[in-house]
Amino acid sequence: MAQTSKEIIYVGTYSQNNSKGIYVLEFDRENLTTQIIQTIHDKESPTFLALHPNKKFLYAAYREGKNEQDEAGTVIAYSIAPETGKLTKINSVSSVGASPCHISVDPTGNVVFLSHYKGGNLSTFKVLKNGGLSEATSFIQHTGKSVHPNQTTAHMHAMIPSTDGKWVYASDLGIDQILKYKVDIKKGTVEENPVIFQTSPGSGPRHFVFHPSLPYAYSLEELSNTVSIYSLDKSNGDLSPIGRINMLNDKLHSDYNAGADIHFSKDGLWLYASNRGQDNLVVYQVDPESGLLKTQGHIPSGGVHPRNFKVDEIGDFVFVANMETDNIAIFNVDNKTGMLKATDKNIEIPRPVFIEQLFIK
Repeated sequence: MAQTSKEIIYVGTYSQNNSKGIYVLEFDRENLTTQIIQTIHDKESPTFLALHPNKKFLYAAYREGKNEQDEAGTVIAYSIAPETGKLTKINSVSSVGASPCHISVDPTGNVVFLSHYKGGNLSTFKVLKNGGLSEATSFIQHTGKSVHPNQTTAHMHAMIPSTDGKWVYASDLGIDQILKYKVDIKKGTVEENPVIFQTSPGSGPRHFVFHPSLPYAYSLEELSNTVSIYSLDKSNGDLSPIGRINMLNDKLHSDYNAGADIHFSKDGLWLYASNRGQDNLVVYQVDPESGLLKTQGHIPSGGVHPRNFKVDEIGDFVFVANMETDNIAIFNVDNKTGMLKATDKNIEIPRPVFIEQLFIK
């Protein structure tokens, strides 16, 4: 990566424990220190953030509605100052659904996707020329249930676009489905007749990731604490299940476990997934031929209740947001083994749940 003058870390939080909302930090890579350069609290609980592909805009999903009577959340678009990384509000729109929990941007930069856990629905927004957002262009309600006590209704959890932007994959924890929607880039919409891939009963698909170069995709399943592996047909975007692997460390006992997040190493050789309960990250080795996974080990998360984590884009570090202990733990990456080593350096932030990274050249 080209020489950078600054590294910025954006942190989304729950508005608890005196959190100030979105934290904008400047990161010193050599000393592993951070400085808070801005905080923004336009609404309650900006828990998930998404960078635009051009790195000029950032979108935040807030749990709080536009007014007191609004049960939906709010989506706010920000411009990013090119020299400092600081944020300036462009506009805000209703998320339409209740409890937005995930936001993403299609790779062309034309559409924003929003998932709502409580409402069990999804919405899309067209990105305007100034980086702001239109009112919702699509709104789709999921229905159904499954076998787990947490699956009495639909619970949308994430929308992940394909690398070419033609499709978006919606993981619904409540109904054990991954739904493939066709994206209309120009209109900023998704078509209403998805292709449905049924997951194992009681699995609870939460987050979803594509291998950076191989034709495989991986679904983190929150309720069963497993990762399901799919082959990806590049011609039509269809998924075919080829394997499934446990996330938990069988040498540890914990009464509660819930899989949270999943990301690849920069080189695509290793896959990481976080677990709340055992409070660790599992490290998998990826077979380059079959796409199947082999467990390398489990790394304590450096705190309690690790949710989102960020694999450093240069490949040196992994940042883990431990919500219950109000800290982001920093780990070194061993590129030969994929394993993580605690640096014993922490970023102290109340109720952190999301981490994004920006390099300013």
